[in-house]
Amino acid sequence: MNFYNLTVKYRLQLGAICLTAGVLVNYTSSFWPAFPFYFLALIAVLSHFLFGPMRLIQEYMENGDLEGAKKVLDSIWYPGLLIKPVRSVYYFLRSNLALFKQDYDTAEIMMKKSIGLGVPMKETEGAAYFQLGTIYMQKNNMKQAEEYIRKAIRAGLPDKENTAAAYLQMCQIFMNKREFRAAKDYFRRAKEQKPTTPQVVDQIKQIEKYISRIPG
Repeated sequence: MNFYNLTVKYRLQLGAICLTAGVLVNYTSSFWPAFPFYFLALIAVLSHFLFGPMRLIQEYMENGDLEGAKKVLDSIWYPGLLIKPVRSVYYFLRSNLALFKQDYDTAEIMMKKSIGLGVPMKETEGAAYFQLGTIYMQKNNMKQAEEYIRKAIRAGLPDKENTAAAYLQMCQIFMNKREFRAAKDYFRRAKEQKPTTPQVVDQIKQIEKYISRIPG
């Protein structure tokens, strides 16, 4: 863990140390020599509650360490104090963790909170809608799933793998509706993305066995 990450992790404790140092200097000397310590303490405490330790989560998520990521999120005592963009990311990640545990109700609530706050980065807007659509697919609410996956496709997804997965889900939705022409069109679009993720490739192979026999 680099120096900056260490300061993020322990800045509340650093704030307490600076405050203590300020009080001691103020007691033995006067206010102005103690002012830098008070100022540093204020910055440390405010940044802890307004920004949280969100930077620390990235490494855990990249390594697939969901328990490590959860511990960082659990260390945020008052998420309501986080500034709006950071709070949106907080709820987005909470939704991700709930989805991994197949807790679809919590995943839905957290993602709606994230979207309601406004997605902080435009490139993640499509991913947020897509995740919500996936949640509704798992809950077998095809109407809501279609609505949010359409929004995801319109907003744009971060890469061809996610785009292909979104088209495949739309294909499945339209097959369930027995609108086979539309289903085939979405399947064609998914294949055009040339995905390489094993899960998506396998899904294409499975659907292809069935869809090739469908008229229309």
